[in-house]
Amino acid sequence: MTQFKPNLIQMAMIATGLSLTSVPVFAQSDDTQAEDNVEVIQVSGIRGSLQRAQAIKMDSTSIVEALSAEDIGKLPDTSIAESLSRLPGLAGERRNGRTSGISVRGFNENYVGTSLNGRELLGMGDNRGVEFDLYPTEIISNILVYKTPEAGMTTQNIGGSIDLQTVKPLSAESTVTLNGTLEKNKEDAANPDFDNQGHRLSFNFVDQFLDNTLGVALTVATMESPRQEQQFRGWGYADANPDKAASGVDVPEGTLVLGGHDSFARSAMMNRDSVAAVIQWAPQDQLNIQFDALYIDFLEDDARRGVEEGGAEWGTGDYTITGVEDGLVSSGYYDGFYSVVRNDVRRQEAELKTFGLNVEYMLNNDWSITADISTGSVDKTITDVESYSGVGRTGTDGRPMTARSWEMTSTGVMYSDHPEIAPVDLTDASLITLAGPQTWGAPIVGGDAQDGFVNQPVFEESLDSFRLSTEGFVEWGIFSGLEVGMVYSDREKSKVNNGAYLTAPSYPDDAAIPEVLGVVSLGFIGINGVLAYDSIGLYDSGYYIATDAKLVDAGRLGDTYTVNEKLTTLYGKLDIDTSVDDIYIRGNVGVQVVRADQSSQGFSTSVNQDGLVEAVPVTGGTDYTDVLPTLNLSAEFAEGQFLRMGLSKVLTRPRMDDMRPNTQVTFSYNNTNILSNNVENGPWGGSSGNPELRPYEANQFDLSYENYFADTGYVALSYFFKDIKNWHRENGLLSDFTQDYIPEIHHTQDEAALAPVLFEGYKTKPQDGFEGLVRGYEIQMSLPGDLIADALSGFGVFASATFMDGHADAAGEGGETRIPGLSDENYSLTVFYENSGFEVRVAGTKRSDYLTEARGLSLALSDTTNQGGTFIDAQIGYDFSESGIESLEGLRVTLQAQNLTDEDDIQTSGTDSRQVLLYQAYGANYLLGFNYTF
Repeated sequence: MTQFKPNLIQMAMIATGLSLTSVPVFAQSDDTQAEDNVEVIQVSGIRGSLQRAQAIKMDSTSIVEALSAEDIGKLPDTSIAESLSRLPGLAGERRNGRTSGISVRGFNENYVGTSLNGRELLGMGDNRGVEFDLYPTEIISNILVYKTPEAGMTTQNIGGSIDLQTVKPLSAESTVTLNGTLEKNKEDAANPDFDNQGHRLSFNFVDQFLDNTLGVALTVATMESPRQEQQFRGWGYADANPDKAASGVDVPEGTLVLGGHDSFARSAMMNRDSVAAVIQWAPQDQLNIQFDALYIDFLEDDARRGVEEGGAEWGTGDYTITGVEDGLVSSGYYDGFYSVVRNDVRRQEAELKTFGLNVEYMLNNDWSITADISTGSVDKTITDVESYSGVGRTGTDGRPMTARSWEMTSTGVMYSDHPEIAPVDLTDASLITLAGPQTWGAPIVGGDAQDGFVNQPVFEESLDSFRLSTEGFVEWGIFSGLEVGMVYSDREKSKVNNGAYLTAPSYPDDAAIPEVLGVVSLGFIGINGVLAYDSIGLYDSGYYIATDAKLVDAGRLGDTYTVNEKLTTLYGKLDIDTSVDDIYIRGNVGVQVVRADQSSQGFSTSVNQDGLVEAVPVTGGTDYTDVLPTLNLSAEFAEGQFLRMGLSKVLTRPRMDDMRPNTQVTFSYNNTNILSNNVENGPWGGSSGNPELRPYEANQFDLSYENYFADTGYVALSYFFKDIKNWHRENGLLSDFTQDYIPEIHHTQDEAALAPVLFEGYKTKPQDGFEGLVRGYEIQMSLPGDLIADALSGFGVFASATFMDGHADAAGEGGETRIPGLSDENYSLTVFYENSGFEVRVAGTKRSDYLTEARGLSLALSDTTNQGGTFIDAQIGYDFSESGIESLEGLRVTLQAQNLTDEDDIQTSGTDSRQVLLYQAYGANYLLGFNYTF
């Protein structure tokens, strides 16, 4: 078999329509046509994809990982994120049942640059990070992960850079392809108005016209993807009162107890429609023009129905401790809390548009000039409706209270009946009414008038950029090429944090639920269930009386802002091509000079004596210049054996929400908070942004040994060290809020009108100037079975392991030191068999615990610890092109299974894995798909 050699690698890429960079490929010249006589073995299927990925790694002067279209199309993966999560040094993060976030070398997606055909790509999240599960695999031809940067890359980040590349139609094979998939969750739909089945359809077209000078690629894709989930969410862990111990039970000082929970059965349906187009025109050998367009319309409906209940200390003082283990109350019972039946529905709507035009002109045989202009925008709205019901409106006499026994488990808690008090049936439609059973309302609506709440943040983001560069060949000693250029980008992101208190029209009385849909079981935590009804339908129909929360909630305008960032980048890069003692050395050295001008507008909010928010517009900003040098060297010291080294200074732009100028003081009108003597659970709080934040910065060193011993076989060992010179931390300072206290409004929401027990709380602000490090090793291997024995022909193994440690300075004593997204250990293993059209693949990933974010109060993001896990997927398929049946030529059928072991997600408080804050179980997912190529 002819194996790839370095001088054939580019030909192998062109033969499959792939490219090592995002630069468009010219129409074939006479020289290129002459090279067509070179033997290039085009291998399809799994081995073909591994061969192409290996060729890219071999040819690169940087340390990279690669995925080809075959990888994405034939792995048991339904998104780009799942495919990326299997690469060495990368790890996926599941969110609501889907792999969405990607960490690169210990840094989550907020510290990873992402581009589409070399242009920075907007995400659909709250910050800069891209949610990779929202981008359809059908539009992607190739993915490159740069672990070491080059001077010409404007998306270099501390974690690394990911470039998504679409097909280049002038060099791709003409094709028309139809894809279809039926999807089914293992678990039945937990909610009566949702389904556990979905589908995917896509159409791909690639062809050439006008004597192969005009190429067109078009992809149209649509999907409906369901998810089911069982979710326990702990409020947190309070200090236990030793006086509440049962006889014979010892409660040491500092023992913690679960303070309450809200637990849900969740059903979701994600709808995504996508259109991608690439038009490539090369009217003459010297000129190449490429236009790219991408449109994504995203909608996800998400119903979470369950119950919210206060527990020991934070819900009620009437509790008894029956067990303690190592500083945590392991069992007990409490005598009563008015359970809040929750029917919450979240609707996320987003629309992404991006357009780019690239023009490259060959000035002569050695030099070219390139101009690139692009524009992109994202509009996103989250409508999160909370609807409360229970045993009657708060203040109503004679209501039964829910009393429960509890026992802590490895996944949260399991409830059972109280030893003496009879249970309350939350599925009894004659008992449960549509009215808030707790005193949660703000004064403007009344403490007894909050029957729900709607959070509705609206995000808008735009990015315009222009790039002009020239590159060519030089003969300057060891330097063989030069590239210089300028890039200008203008980015703006805004958030309007809307919200409203919802009151049922029956107020001040209560009334029956208008239309009960059925019962949702909560058996996974020992509760028989709750009534289900259409809360978002009630909200959309105008059933509720809505009172704008920004009138009294300082956090609304306090989290409404616009951030603008203008970047001007000048760069130069010299290619290195030389030899020393018969050792072939390639590489590049360069520098970027980046001028940043950032500004933001927002509000400073506080509450006046009438209980109303006073908002004053505020602005802020700064400008600065960074110099970012890079050096990459690759030495082939023996045939197929490379030693690569990288030195660079890299940066990651500040989080967009941290750059807001806003300041705010908040007060919780919850009687439990007002009467708490624990500052962690008190009513006062405050926060601000920091529009003068400088980028995260690190100096990094990378070293890699790679041995390519077959066309799909290699081993590699890498070491990396990132010396963090500027890191950000949210610095919370204990503050006195006495001057903000207004006796007429800051009191309990009942007749007693009691003043707050505490007048202290925390004010937080993001600050820079912290330092740290991340370092680690990567081991990876690709091994074809036929190298071991002929009987193993068709088998193959791809495996990797990554070991890391890292930290950054804490903001204060006992503060957080971890890096978001860093797991100490990551593993990936894929075993496959491919022969005579049959394809079987089993793939697994494993990662240890890591720091992440979760949505909390008012949909705000807060830090939490994910315990990691092991995820196993599998696929079996058959390609009828090798069946000998002419009528089935071009047809491929696959059956895929995801999360075969029903792995759950667990997030905990700090590093104590027993203090579960969030438990999510999803079950397995199955997909039956077909692919037909004409």
